[in-house]
Amino acid sequence: MPVHNSLLDLVGGTPLVQLHRLTHGISARVLVKLEYLNPGGSVKDRAAAAMVAAAEQAGELRPGGTIVEGTSGNTGIGLAQAAAVRGYRLIVVVPNSIAVEKIDALEAYGAEVVQTPAILPRNHPEHVSKLAERIASETPGGWLANQYDNTANPAAHRATTGPEIWADTGGTVTHLVAGIGTGGTISGAGGHLKEVSNGRVTVVGADPVTSVYNGGDGSPFFVEAAGHYLHPDTPEDIWPLSYHPEVLDRIETVTDRESLTTVRRLAREEGILVGGSSGLATAAALRVARGLGPEHTVVAILPDSGRAYLSKYHSSAWLRRFGFLDDDRIGLLADAGVLGAVHTVTTRTPLGEAAALAAGPARHQPLLPVVLPRRNPAFATAVSEILGTLDPLVPRAELARYGPATPSGDVAGPPPLALGTGETVEEALARLDASGRPHAVVLRDGRLAGAVSHADLVRAGQVRDRASAHS
Repeated sequence: MPVHNSLLDLVGGTPLVQLHRLTHGISARVLVKLEYLNPGGSVKDRAAAAMVAAAEQAGELRPGGTIVEGTSGNTGIGLAQAAAVRGYRLIVVVPNSIAVEKIDALEAYGAEVVQTPAILPRNHPEHVSKLAERIASETPGGWLANQYDNTANPAAHRATTGPEIWADTGGTVTHLVAGIGTGGTISGAGGHLKEVSNGRVTVVGADPVTSVYNGGDGSPFFVEAAGHYLHPDTPEDIWPLSYHPEVLDRIETVTDRESLTTVRRLAREEGILVGGSSGLATAAALRVARGLGPEHTVVAILPDSGRAYLSKYHSSAWLRRFGFLDDDRIGLLADAGVLGAVHTVTTRTPLGEAAALAAGPARHQPLLPVVLPRRNPAFATAVSEILGTLDPLVPRAELARYGPATPSGDVAGPPPLALGTGETVEEALARLDASGRPHAVVLRDGRLAGAVSHADLVRAGQVRDRASAHS
């Protein structure tokens, strides 16, 4: 093995591995590119190294300077290793929804981590990108990496990722499948493959169902580092300049459940431990491959390692609490018969309208969730957009105090406890007891499936106990 001048020389050159067990019944060859074998553990090492090098060459980043970036984690880690090698200070702004392992890794590299709420409109001063911009402008020698609009991001993949795939498949690749986050990976690699193949390679984007990229309503999804979230109060939806939609031939939409199920299957059936965006890309690639013959080669780019998500996607307890894992355990909340339709009000709903709803269809609900308004609510409310609760009785005194025109969001109580359909009645009851609250919402696939009271859970437990005693 050669001696390398620095760690950054090891970025790129990741291998392709053929899938076997997940492709049972599929004629086409499906290969996955293991980007977690980059030294920083993700595909973002490529863009990070390229952006730093370009900034140095342009004189935008000088010795002793400070790199600033808003990130969901992986680009920050790529920048952190580059900053360590090149001697820069690094400040990263991250949403408070990312896996704790990513924050631990950033801090281990010496990065200064600033957390900010994940559910904010883009124009909010504490939004990830806005906060990063402000920190960069206020820091002497500060340079904002800005992966979303930095031309070095897609250029890195056009120069390395695409050529590697073409060379390693001997030019036989027919389909490229990759997630769309900043858009740099699929735009750069896909652009190169289309060019070198004279348009023969089909480029397919993998996208969460609710992502705006595919026409979704923009509501949150659970796959990190993919898709495009849109807060309802964002005045203008601005897409990254790193994303070149014209490169894509089509987009395959994948639910969170399918992505996370595929993540677990990759680990357990192929020995490949990866993150949620890799499950997204693999699920889409398998779907693409099912309609193809043996003369086709489908390549999926797997962005990062599952070691960054051991507390999330690879945790059975986490999956059950968010309703992604309904296994064969006895007494699941999903089977307890205590869930019914749940009515919600938005943060903008006048309190008088909330009171009228509570006097009608919602009168038997144990609580009334207050949610962000959605322009096109194709799916049930995501748990992260349940911002508070109202007592469904909405006492007249409260109406008199605040007035019927007051937005519900202004007077709502704290967000409710969330239970998952994959938990047992006993587990759910224990968590509700520990919270000291009388009610909770119930989630399936991270979205609102119903509401339940302490009394409901107690009764469900008693029914199950009686059934067990007579069996």
